[in-house]
Amino acid sequence: MMLDFALPACCCHGSPLVHGMTPQQTPLPPPAKRLVLFVADGLRADSLYELNSNSTPPAPYLRSILENNGSWGISHTRVPTESRPGHVALIAGFYEDVSAVAKGWKENPVEFDSVFNESKYTWSWGSPDILPMFAKGATGDHVYTFCYTAESEDFGAQDAAELDMWVFDHVKSFFNSSRSNQTLFSALNEEKVVLFLHLLGIDTNGHAHRPNSREYKENIKKVDEGIKEIALMIDNFYGNDGKTTFILTSDHGMTDWGTHGAGHPSETLTPLIVWGAGVNYPQRVSSQKFEDNLLKEWKLENLKRLDVSQADVAPLMASLIGVPFPLNSVGTLPLEYLNNSAHFKAESMFTNAVQIVEQFKVKMSQKRETTLSFLFTPFKPLSDSEQINYLKKARLYIQQQKYDEAVFSFFYRSTLTLGLLVFAGWPVITQLWAQAKTNASIWTLLCVLLAIFPLMPVVGREPNIPLVIATGLLTLLISCFSLASLCKTKNKYRNKEDLKVYFYQMLSIALSTYVVSSTHDSLKNKQGLPLLNQIISWMTLVSSSVLPLLSSTFLIQRLFSILLSLMSTYLLLSTGYEALFPLVLSGLMFVWINMEQEALQRYGLSLKPKLAVFNFTYATDITQFRQLHLDDVRRSFFFVFFIVTAFFGTGNIASVNSFDPASVYCFLTVFSPFMMGSLLLLKVVIPFVLVSCAFEAIQVTTQLSSKSLLLLVLVISDIMALHFFFLVKDYGSWLDIGTSISHYVLVMSLTIFMMLMNGLAQLLTTQRLQLSRGTKHHST
Repeated sequence: MMLDFALPACCCHGSPLVHGMTPQQTPLPPPAKRLVLFVADGLRADSLYELNSNSTPPAPYLRSILENNGSWGISHTRVPTESRPGHVALIAGFYEDVSAVAKGWKENPVEFDSVFNESKYTWSWGSPDILPMFAKGATGDHVYTFCYTAESEDFGAQDAAELDMWVFDHVKSFFNSSRSNQTLFSALNEEKVVLFLHLLGIDTNGHAHRPNSREYKENIKKVDEGIKEIALMIDNFYGNDGKTTFILTSDHGMTDWGTHGAGHPSETLTPLIVWGAGVNYPQRVSSQKFEDNLLKEWKLENLKRLDVSQADVAPLMASLIGVPFPLNSVGTLPLEYLNNSAHFKAESMFTNAVQIVEQFKVKMSQKRETTLSFLFTPFKPLSDSEQINYLKKARLYIQQQKYDEAVFSFFYRSTLTLGLLVFAGWPVITQLWAQAKTNASIWTLLCVLLAIFPLMPVVGREPNIPLVIATGLLTLLISCFSLASLCKTKNKYRNKEDLKVYFYQMLSIALSTYVVSSTHDSLKNKQGLPLLNQIISWMTLVSSSVLPLLSSTFLIQRLFSILLSLMSTYLLLSTGYEALFPLVLSGLMFVWINMEQEALQRYGLSLKPKLAVFNFTYATDITQFRQLHLDDVRRSFFFVFFIVTAFFGTGNIASVNSFDPASVYCFLTVFSPFMMGSLLLLKVVIPFVLVSCAFEAIQVTTQLSSKSLLLLVLVISDIMALHFFFLVKDYGSWLDIGTSISHYVLVMSLTIFMMLMNGLAQLLTTQRLQLSRGTKHHST
């Protein structure tokens, strides 16, 4: 939930943010006149704190600060661990506003207060994706932004650290220009000034090269050097007046495989180093109690670690420069970071408490107005009289200098593996083994191979380009054998035009394999995405939807043509083991078609014609349809299970963390969320198409109406949806709630989605484009 006091229903009806509160500000003079906030986007806590293999710190300046000058700890983020919600938590003090989904998580659709808004002046430098959202909601004209272009955020750029160098250079130029600009110079010397440096290079290098890469680590070192230069320059500019506070933190971390968005510790543990005016010096201790073993790993056992929640940084900044706490903040002031009197700390905590109570009062008032009086029950521990009582006691304790008495008032993917292993034994259970030993053996082998994929990591596959290339070569080899087999068949089932189509598709596979290898070599050498490779990739994507329609509509030939076309695109979108997934899945689908024909013959429902004679265009002949049989329920269940396997086999699109930008590097490297998201969606859909086309083939070979089988599938889907409906949660973390809702929505969407897939499969299997001027025909 966004606010501790918000009800679950708020997530459905609008933003949980409330308005109308009275600003609350600590009445005592603040220790600092200005605050400098460095946010190193995508910086993990361990990447900053852990020593290198040669026992040297990755960031020497910041290490010396936490050892000699300031306080440090871990800032614990919440999911989703993305840049926008992370910055909102740091600067505005509240967590993810679910209504922001309406804006694609790019900005908050509801205006909110922030430390920047409450400041006298704020100057910020960095990414156009982050800075404008804090200037947009600010009252008046006092929040200024300086951004580089969106095109600069290129994952294939020579060195993403240049983004951070741009920020440091422009900050230096800004201060230099103020010496000849009296208006700017006067503004910089005001109180309640904030300088915000958003450093995106580390995050970009993490996505492009992974956090353990040389580029990521060198970027950290460059940021460390840049922070040192900026801190020294600012101290000199203000004559070392001791009125500047510095904060270094991050919006989120990053997994070992270069993604973020979920709740892995590598994503939620971010560094926090605070030094300067009003901040405690390092506190030496003999021992510390933490559940993790990080202090020992980081060689920081003797320096007191002060952990905070990410939203706590906002009240900390507000307290240090003496501005009102952000109105929607739910953060708790971390007192141990403050180097000030007990009186100041008590007043600050009192202000913090009143500010949060103000939100509760507004929220309760809104709830009372929108609820029938006999249904509304106020929260007794925080009734109006109790609130007044608490605040009076706290104020009395502060006046009596009793400061301590005043602030103390769809779930497991491995299930698919189990299911596939059960499927592997299906021929034995049904005695199909004795009837078709070869097909049954291949079925069992491919089921076992496919069962391996759900055991692999959901996301974060380590890049394995040689495996992608090997998959491309394997596909070519299979194509050659299939083409040779096709050439041996009678003229009745093929012609020269068909052979040309297969040749073009094999050429497309070869080009895709080359582009994958060439592109990643080029990016590895920091030479960017070659234009020729980009053109080939987009042409392959377009042609993959057309080439299958030029091939013969005979069952085996058309299915194989669809596989070759989709594989050429899938290879371009692959970075590791997932490249093998559609190939193994398709192999199993081909055997499934054969096995279903064997099963049909076993029950005496049909003769056993060769699969080669089946033609998709004849599937609409209603006179050949038969009645439903009990075994058709099993066929429908197989289809639903294979659809779910296609969805979860290599990941889960429901998780924002599943997206690895490296998957789209053959198409583009400049950050474009909607284009990248579209390509990701295509990658997810390809296995669905393969399964749907195979199911269409089974309807043809088993002589059953597609409507009959589809209705059985929809019944099974509705039963699953009902089950997941009762598992939806309206309590717990945003991740828990979101996961339960996404499971239900996915199953509900499965009905519509499978109907769409059925239509697409019919289009891909039954239609044929004729390029020649001869007489149109469908069977060859």
